[in-house]
Amino acid sequence: MRTDNDTWDITTSVGSTALFVAAARALEAQKLDPLAVDKFAEIFCRAAGGPWAAVVDGEAPDHPLKSEGFGRHFVTFQAARTRYFDTYFRRAAQAGVRQIVLLAAGLDSRGYRLDWPAGTVVYELDQPQVLEFKRDTLAAHSASATAERREIAVDLRDDWPQALRDSGFRSDEPSAWIAEGLLIYLPASAQEQLFAGIDSFASSGSHLAVEEGRPMDRDVFQAKVQEAKAADNERGQWWQLVYNEQHAPAAQWFAERGWSAEETTLLDYLADVGRSADSADAEAANMLASVNLVRAVKG
Repeated sequence: MRTDNDTWDITTSVGSTALFVAAARALEAQKLDPLAVDKFAEIFCRAAGGPWAAVVDGEAPDHPLKSEGFGRHFVTFQAARTRYFDTYFRRAAQAGVRQIVLLAAGLDSRGYRLDWPAGTVVYELDQPQVLEFKRDTLAAHSASATAERREIAVDLRDDWPQALRDSGFRSDEPSAWIAEGLLIYLPASAQEQLFAGIDSFASSGSHLAVEEGRPMDRDVFQAKVQEAKAADNERGQWWQLVYNEQHAPAAQWFAERGWSAEETTLLDYLADVGRSADSADAEAANMLASVNLVRAVKG
């Protein structure tokens, strides 16, 4: 369970969810018609070893990501999410944005795999041990960044705006922000702080992309948490990490502050990219139906 001021590395608590997502991206890349290809996802899983290496090698048939219901749809979910945000960043770069902010960067490899224009700076904010794992793993594979990367070891529940400013971020120049797979791991108060920080730091012409999910009924959520405590797998552990809180819908919150926001449901986006969302697995169906993808530009 979460506690105030808890911390983690890449294999524990919230950090391990980055590996779960990386494994999903690696499995997507192995398909004949992937929605998105992250060539570094498999590298991260092999570096972590254990079940993460086994699942990408096809040696863990009982892993949750290998299940026909939840696993198949979670992999599709992550692939679609990756494609959506990759497209978002390309558009922001084409619009002239040269400051990129990855909030809770985890194993996001966009600083290495997207073709950034000259002069782009990618700020990556996360726990120090998570950033260290990514940096050391990619260095061991002689991977080269495609932009100037600046790592900021900070907890997003703390004073991350000051840490970002200290790393050279300029609030008088346009920026592009991402909150991908993040909000569910923050209490509502920290979500409010995050939104306010973005709004205060983003100049006119800045871009924002957010993934958000609708909170579950409190009693249903508590039942899931109790069930998870008895489950000895990654799905069970995940339920114990989320807060099931929402400060405000992102599109609404930012629109009220002068941003032009548009949102699409994950189900609609899956239809747009030609992927089926049909599922006999209730948890998978609820997962897909609860997610919204939001883009916004500050006026």
